[in-house]
Amino acid sequence: MVIPAFNEAGRLPAYLRHVVEYFVAGGDAWDVVVVDDGSMDDTSGCVLKMGARHPQVRLVRHSFNSGKGFAVQAGMRVATGAFRLFADADGATPIAELKRLEAALVAGADVAIGSRALAAPGVVVRTRAHRKAAGRAFNLLATWLGLEGLEDTQCGFKAFTAAAADDLFPRLTTKGFGFDVELLLRARARGWRVDEVAVNWSDQDGSKINVLTDGPAMLWQILTARHRMRREQGSAR
Repeated sequence: MVIPAFNEAGRLPAYLRHVVEYFVAGGDAWDVVVVDDGSMDDTSGCVLKMGARHPQVRLVRHSFNSGKGFAVQAGMRVATGAFRLFADADGATPIAELKRLEAALVAGADVAIGSRALAAPGVVVRTRAHRKAAGRAFNLLATWLGLEGLEDTQCGFKAFTAAAADDLFPRLTTKGFGFDVELLLRARARGWRVDEVAVNWSDQDGSKINVLTDGPAMLWQILTARHRMRREQGSAR
C-alpha cells in the first residue's frame, strides 16, 4: 500500500493506525509505504513512530514537494505484494473498502478504481456540493480524452495487480494531481482491464485541492500527458 502525504501530521496518524489495525487483523503479509513529499510539519515523524512498532510501515522522504503523482510513483517503485493499492492520507475512503477492490482484481481486473459516482448496496458517499459538481465537470473532460465508461477517475483509492503496477507506474509522466487520468489512459492503451467499484467515501476537512487554483493546472497536466502519449504511439508505429 502506498500513501502519498504532504503536511499530513494532523490527519495521517489516525488513518495510518486504522490501516495497520486492518492489515494486522487480516493476518496476511502486508507493507505500507508512506511517501512524505516535502512536508514542513511532522509527517515523517508520525510515520517513523508507527514504523518503530510495525516494521512493515516504511517511509520514503523527499526534501521538496514535487506533486501527488510523483509521490505515488515513488511509492510504487518500492511497494511489494501481488496487489498494490494507493490511498489518500486523509482517510476519506476507509481502508476496509480495499475488500471491494480486491474482489474486482480476483475476478480478473488488472486495475480496480474506487468510485464516488457509482451506487451499490451499503455504499454511502458524503461530499460537498461544489466538489461533486467539479468532479462531474472533470469527468466529462476525461471522457472526451478517451476514458469512456468511467464515472470517477479522481477518487484517491486505486488498486493494481503487481504486473499492471510494474508496467504502468514507470511510464507515468504527470507529477501533479492530474496523474490519475494519465494512469488510466495508459492502462487502457496497454490493454489492462480497468474496473470501477463503488466505495464508501466521506469528505474530509483540510483538502489539498483547490478547484480554482489547481483545476487549471490539472487541465494542463492531462492535456499535456495526452499529447505526449499520442506522440509516443505515433513514434511506435
